Amino acid sequence: MNRENIKEYINVVGAREKNLKNVNVKIPKNEITMFTGVSGSGKSSLVFDTIAAESQRQLNETYSSFIRHRLPHYGQPSVDAIENLSVAIIIDQKRIGGNARSTVGTITDTYSILRLLFSRIGKPFVGYSDVFSFNNLQGMCSKCEGIGKVDMISIDRLLDKNKSLKEGAILFPTFEPGGWRLKRYIHSGFFDNGKKIKDFTEEEMDLLLYKSDIKVTTSDPNWPKTSLYEGLIPRIERSFLKKEEGEGAKYKKEISKIVGGEVCPVCKGARLNQAVLQCKINNKNIADCVQMQITDLLDFIRTIYDPKAVTIVSAIINRLEHLVSIGLGYLSLSRETSTLSGGESQRIKMVRQLGSSLTGLTYIFDEPSIGLHPHDIDKINILLKLLRDKGNTVLIVEHDPDVIKIADYVIDMGPKAGINGGKIMYEGTLEGLLQSDTLTGKYLGSKTQLKKNVRTSDQWLSLKDANLHNLKNVSVNIPKGVMTVVTGVAGSGKSTLINQVLPKFYPNTVFINQKAIQASKRSNIATFTGIFDGIREIFSKANHVKSSLFSFNSKGACQNCKGLGITYTDLAFMDTVTTVCEVCQGHRFTDEVLTYKFGGKNISEVLNMTVEEALDFFNEKEICAILKRLVDVGITYITLGQPLNTLSGGELQRVKLASELESHGNIYVLDEPSTGLHMSDISQLVKILNRLVDNGSTVIVIEHNLDIISQADWAIDLGPFAGENGGNIMFEGVPKDLINSETSITGKYLKKYIN
Repeated sequence: MNRENIKEYINVVGAREKNLKNVNVKIPKNEITMFTGVSGSGKSSLVFDTIAAESQRQLNETYSSFIRHRLPHYGQPSVDAIENLSVAIIIDQKRIGGNARSTVGTITDTYSILRLLFSRIGKPFVGYSDVFSFNNLQGMCSKCEGIGKVDMISIDRLLDKNKSLKEGAILFPTFEPGGWRLKRYIHSGFFDNGKKIKDFTEEEMDLLLYKSDIKVTTSDPNWPKTSLYEGLIPRIERSFLKKEEGEGAKYKKEISKIVGGEVCPVCKGARLNQAVLQCKINNKNIADCVQMQITDLLDFIRTIYDPKAVTIVSAIINRLEHLVSIGLGYLSLSRETSTLSGGESQRIKMVRQLGSSLTGLTYIFDEPSIGLHPHDIDKINILLKLLRDKGNTVLIVEHDPDVIKIADYVIDMGPKAGINGGKIMYEGTLEGLLQSDTLTGKYLGSKTQLKKNVRTSDQWLSLKDANLHNLKNVSVNIPKGVMTVVTGVAGSGKSTLINQVLPKFYPNTVFINQKAIQASKRSNIATFTGIFDGIREIFSKANHVKSSLFSFNSKGACQNCKGLGITYTDLAFMDTVTTVCEVCQGHRFTDEVLTYKFGGKNISEVLNMTVEEALDFFNEKEICAILKRLVDVGITYITLGQPLNTLSGGELQRVKLASELESHGNIYVLDEPSTGLHMSDISQLVKILNRLVDNGSTVIVIEHNLDIISQADWAIDLGPFAGENGGNIMFEGVPKDLINSETSITGKYLKKYIN
């Protein structure tokens, strides 16, 4: 029998993790399998919480207890058996994070090869490769200790240059009009107190900010006769920054507003000392190289011809080409990893796998399309196929039709979300899915049309001469009272324009983003939305007891698990075990509290209801109004008691969106709200965005999703490409004109999608 022709499968038997309904499924090995279905249908429960978790757990068990204790801990998933499992590499969207010393260059190991190159052929020779490291004492700049920034007072944050001294140009307590410290500047006789700061000469600015110990010869009786003049910066440093107690402590919050990481004045952000920076190749030092855009650096490295460095040059070119191939050519190697988006982080992790010669692995991806323009999705698809063709199994949780189309096999889950999901609705080829009657099959086969009746506006938000990051002196008008979509490839300048420039002109802008809500593991949907107070009050009145009894943070909480419902057992060298509390059985409350009922349910049963179930259960106006808003934004399947720290970025964004649905007249910015949404949920999201606009608000959406772009009233496209090759306005107008734009890449893809 020919071994080559035997098809192998990962065989999952009886998976019951989270909402999975005793799922049995066979996943073909050495192929690309897509897991589709609405948000909350069980895709992640099957792929990450069952298959990936068991693979990691079994792999970790092969190590000694000493090593195991230092690895991430994975509990045993609720599944009868998983057969034929291979080692899983998880490439998710958790941001790489890291401190100020972690850069794109260090995380991809490209910087270490670059250091080697400079130590071999750089002139003059200044030492071996470790002196080119900004983490090495011999190499780092002594002023900033290799960070490239130092904490300094930011003049832009300290002064409002559009105001004069008497109008309150100094943005710090005790220097405001009427403040006692301002008198030293107003009565010095040195300044025209009605002159705007932006009109000050260089000498006047220097005098205001830095000059000190100057004798003052004014006739103004308000100037203390014996006092010397002291500039703003030395005065604030002396009075506030050098004092740990007193005023320094009193104004800690205000100090944090004006003090920031400014570029190091000694190394100018290069991180290295002057001796190391003298070493050059073709007139460029190592700092010049890492600060270049990767595409430009690639061009530069290709100009290096030196027989001693052929293999090093080729290794660097290989790494840089990988970064360009996945659409990250607009980054620089000096970019700090903490500033990368989830999508960029995921692609960086991907690059690290491409150099690997291991085969027979299972690669698991979580929506690799996130943050990507349709133009870049083709590049990602090529990489996903490359990983498969090397002899690996690729499992992908995905909503994007352009990624789904490369599937060898599809597993569609549903039918709906939460308790109404967790079943396999279809498994087979993509062609079969399109013929099937599932929600995904229907939407994949449907056609999109441009919005028929677009709103118009005669009022505008005006942004002028924006030059931040890669923006090329951009001026743009955004219509008020309509829905505007801001598009362009990843790195084209969308986020810079909308998230950073817009609030400078319009500081009251409301950002509904995907950042985690600052809350503990005790925070949940009920506490965050405020309905838990009302629910406790209802239980209190119905049972004639105090409402505090029904809080899992007070005396009604189970004492064993402190109201968490679970306990953590640290087994030293073995995995920390998370178990359902044996005293309260996961109910979180004491037995006495659980005897109190409302509508036949106790407080624990209410917290275990999904938002949808709770809406059917309660009649109270205030509670129902909030639940209805959560249903409107697609949060139907999450239970009231689910901890917020277990929600995805997209889910958190929708929870925040729900709290704004009844507001009026705001400027809202949403950054990629399609993240994590099934095609069937996009139309619901568009309805919600329209509802905000109908309430008199202005809605600005940064988005790549072509369904959302097609439903906008107005579109602004940035580009043409990323980084230095972006930052220009390619198009502004209505979407029906965008599809005929000669210059817009987005327009080309939208036209293809519509037709």
